Amino acid sequence: MNPISRILVLGGTGFVGRALCERLCRRSGGSAGRIVVPTRRLPRGDAVRSLPTVEVVAADLHDDTTLATLLAGMDAVVNLVAILQGSPAAFDKAHVQLPTRLARLAKAAGVPRLVHVSALGVSDKAPSHYLRSKAAGEATLKAGYGTPTILRPSVIFGAGDRFLNLFAMLQGLAPVLPLAGASARMQPVWVEDVAAAIVHALDTPGTAGQTVECAGPAEYTLSQLVRLAGRWAGHERPQIPLPGFVATLQAVAMELMPGEPLLSRDNLASLSVPNVASGTLPGLADWGITPTPLEAVMPQHLGRDSARGLYDSFRAHVRRH
Repeated sequence: MNPISRILVLGGTGFVGRALCERLCRRSGGSAGRIVVPTRRLPRGDAVRSLPTVEVVAADLHDDTTLATLLAGMDAVVNLVAILQGSPAAFDKAHVQLPTRLARLAKAAGVPRLVHVSALGVSDKAPSHYLRSKAAGEATLKAGYGTPTILRPSVIFGAGDRFLNLFAMLQGLAPVLPLAGASARMQPVWVEDVAAAIVHALDTPGTAGQTVECAGPAEYTLSQLVRLAGRWAGHERPQIPLPGFVATLQAVAMELMPGEPLLSRDNLASLSVPNVASGTLPGLADWGITPTPLEAVMPQHLGRDSARGLYDSFRAHVRRH
């Protein structure tokens, strides 16, 4: 049996969480132990509920008593909770207050392993609330827990992602695509490689206290990624790169639309920071993981049916708001 067999996965119903739960269930011949995935809304757990040994429970992670109960008896906890949009208070709640609470309660419960997924480009001097709050979350985990393993991924791609699929969908709707942050640099990493890195961290005690950069084998501009998404989906469109002031106006306009905006001013600020590996920290290869090229995965996942499905879900989201 694996020494790490009772695992609490916070954010386990999300994109990375689903890939992680599936990989945990496959590891070591399926002897995954007990995987607990808390969620505020039980229907969101449907994507992982059918997996063997996965237990989906209704829980408010921002309640100390609830979180302490979830942590009791666990061998490890993985924190995947993150938001891309929101107010400064919302970023602080998700990226700083929760890690602060998690560090304190995991330490008190004697949980031996804590793995936290952060982001490339984090800094207390970063231009966006997202990146600054992520940096503060890392700091509070180190201060309160001592030896968390921290993963810093670039933008994450894979089947059903909300990044390349979104740009594929947008190019299917419009003859021309106005593009903010066209020159932003990224090093996309496959969701399965990120999940593999988390499992490696859980199964390798020597990774405690390490910070690793999770990046793919190639660097792209946002413009290049958008072009590839459109090409693989069968409707590549001309782009109009937007200058800074116009890009800000576009972000403001999108923030006023119902539902979660496709682009916010905070997203735009994040795009000004290169989302690529620094080379000063260990990478996936140092953990024995060969990063998977974008071109090896996404062409088969960006067909018209995939883009259409995202379009339908987007329309339903707008109608709800």
